[in-house]
Amino acid sequence: MNRLKSLLWLFLSLFTMASAAQNKSKLIRVVVFNEKNLPFENVTVQLLSAKNVLVKSGRTDKKGTVLFSEPVKGNYYFLAKVIGYENGKSIQIKSPFVLNTINIKILPSSQVLKDVVVEGKKPPIQHIQGKIVINVDAGITNTGVSVLELLEKSPGVMVDKDGAISLQGKPNVLVMIDGKPTYLSGGELTNLLAGMNSSQVNQIELMTNPSAKYDASGNGGIINIKTKKLNQDGFNGSVSIVGGWSRDYKNNNGLLLNYKKGKLNAFAAANFNIGNSFTDIYANRNYLDQNKNTTAVLEQNTAIANLMRYKFLKAGVDFYASKTTTIGFSASGTLINRDGNSDAVAMWKKPNGVLDSAISTVSNTFYKLKNGAANLNFKQLIGKNHELSVDVDLLRYNMNNNQQFTNRLILANSYTQGTDIQSPSNLKIFSAKADYTIRLGKNNTLESGFKSSSITTDNKADFISINELIRTPDLNRSNHFKYKENINALYTSFEHKTSKFNAQIGMRFENTDYDAHQLGNSAKPDSSFSRSYANLFPSGYISYQADSLNMFTLTASRRIDRPPYQKLNPFTFIINKYTIQRGNPYILPQYSWNLELSHRYNQLLTTTVSYSVINNYFSQLFLSEGSDILIYTDGNVGKMKNLGLSASLQISPLKWWLVNGQGNFNYKQLDGYQNVNYQSSVNQFQFNLSNQFTITKTLNAELSGFYITKARNDLQELLYPTGQISAAISKSIFKGKGSLKFNARDIFFTQAMEGLTDFPQAQEYFKLTRDSRLFFLSFSYRFGKPLKLPKRSTGSANEEMKRAGS
Repeated sequence: MNRLKSLLWLFLSLFTMASAAQNKSKLIRVVVFNEKNLPFENVTVQLLSAKNVLVKSGRTDKKGTVLFSEPVKGNYYFLAKVIGYENGKSIQIKSPFVLNTINIKILPSSQVLKDVVVEGKKPPIQHIQGKIVINVDAGITNTGVSVLELLEKSPGVMVDKDGAISLQGKPNVLVMIDGKPTYLSGGELTNLLAGMNSSQVNQIELMTNPSAKYDASGNGGIINIKTKKLNQDGFNGSVSIVGGWSRDYKNNNGLLLNYKKGKLNAFAAANFNIGNSFTDIYANRNYLDQNKNTTAVLEQNTAIANLMRYKFLKAGVDFYASKTTTIGFSASGTLINRDGNSDAVAMWKKPNGVLDSAISTVSNTFYKLKNGAANLNFKQLIGKNHELSVDVDLLRYNMNNNQQFTNRLILANSYTQGTDIQSPSNLKIFSAKADYTIRLGKNNTLESGFKSSSITTDNKADFISINELIRTPDLNRSNHFKYKENINALYTSFEHKTSKFNAQIGMRFENTDYDAHQLGNSAKPDSSFSRSYANLFPSGYISYQADSLNMFTLTASRRIDRPPYQKLNPFTFIINKYTIQRGNPYILPQYSWNLELSHRYNQLLTTTVSYSVINNYFSQLFLSEGSDILIYTDGNVGKMKNLGLSASLQISPLKWWLVNGQGNFNYKQLDGYQNVNYQSSVNQFQFNLSNQFTITKTLNAELSGFYITKARNDLQELLYPTGQISAAISKSIFKGKGSLKFNARDIFFTQAMEGLTDFPQAQEYFKLTRDSRLFFLSFSYRFGKPLKLPKRSTGSANEEMKRAGS
């Protein structure tokens, strides 16, 4: 509690310092005029450094005026932007400012000469109403890494040893790509994000409290991965080639194409990635009696090697039938092959450390994922103030996971036992939605819509036991699971904006029905279960712009997490001879309330206090079967409370040096029941820091890293501290159309994942070491004239496939 009080005092101090800084800093007035020399309202004005780095932005009021505080010493200029007009640029001025007022005149596009306008560089991280935006290409250390590794170093994001993603300390995040769901969870989602490369990504949006327009799924919020899209007239393209090395070679290649002429716009994207990876696992499990004395020790060493091949292709067309009507179609396909093998040794020891017996386990895994997706979208403007958009999505996933295990007793009286598992599964999703927007005057917007989705999945698991050379079907563990789910939703949202106050309130209704059927065989009977439930999910925010420097925002929302389809399937997955994983058909949805208060000062400092409560909390459960086998499963254990404090700082100490830093503190308290009443808590800190250096006009460098203290996402598992440091350098070539980058990730090889798990009558220490130390060299080249296109539809399926995996 003393530490918590200190942190609260620190937050209040930062808030006071920001307010004091505002009072002491000098203000400069920027006034924007149109071609008639009249004040121009609602013009975006940016304050940029002489190196074109964005420092602060604001909008002009009815008098065409916006105020800016004095930044750190250096040279700056102002840039005024509005649609239909050429950008207006001020003279360069020096801080401390001598002038009190800067006047900028902007003219319609047809009345200006074709002068070259210098645009500001996007900062690595931007804080926008309701979300944090990460501009991937603005960070050189993002080069070459997978999207999963990109998320690991994003502020407030944590990825655990199983690939589970949490945001601002809250687990169970809805991951989307281009506004559409990834449609996978667990291992399937990990494979997808590990296959994608950062060269495919333009931005990552982090939203802790999304509006009612979004699906209510994701207690931790939403992570939206926005891929790169060309927006040029004529025929244009870009290409990227990345070569990397850890223990083995990796290669990532990408191609973007676009053709636009008249009413037709066609686009295509292709990516091919291939690479070897490794994971070394050490586990030491102590079995305990009722008095917590050690009765036996199981020590396990496992070496895993994987070869992944990732192929992606997407193509589509937009047809602008008229000024008010747009029709679009796109289709995409993904193919992932992951072949792995592992060699493990499990040693049973007596309490005094003397070896009792040892078993060697050799396994081979052949994983294949095929995905096909199609989207049809329609957008119609009705008059000046009405807009209708419709999206229809059809998706299919085919996944096949074949495993072979061979166990051999190493000591005297040796034997050989094995298991073959064939696990094919397929998933079909149909989703449709419609959104209607009405603009009520200049300040009000009303949005309403509906969404309906249907999901069916068919999963098989055929087990064959091998004793010496005799193969026998294992009907007790073999499984055939069918599942069908329908989700129907309605929402409405009202937003009001003025120069000082912005507010939004929304309500979303979702009804869920599902039926599950566990098919039997000659060894076990059929079983089935079904469930139907409906919920309301309110959300909203209110923000107050105290002046051009200070903004306060309060957001609140209620959200849900439905259990992943595969986790409802009570099939058995073998981890090793003494550890297995099993689904749980009795998992219920978990619900959360999220509250957040933030203060933003001049794009310089953002501080946030958050609080959330999750009921029916999902957590890993650890059960005993016999005297030596432990079972991993999932279930509802009780309640999780999370108090969060965060501060984000963006400063430029020198003209050639830009610093972005974020610190997050979370106090988590978990209460639940697992054979006995459990209560656990943790004080969890996470720090992200990025330093960017401008060496010359064409040469830039970056030094970045992150560190996470002890953390906890599950009731019975504590994660130990981890972190890494990366460095990169970038050279612009071919008159800015190309670039060469070199990136060294996790230079000191410190990003291990280790922790301690409390089992029933057992305790296990584990450590996972993988190929986190990577070296990349990349080349990229683009061509074409910049010309923005209308925004393409984001589709209708927003969360279902997230829960497809196990």
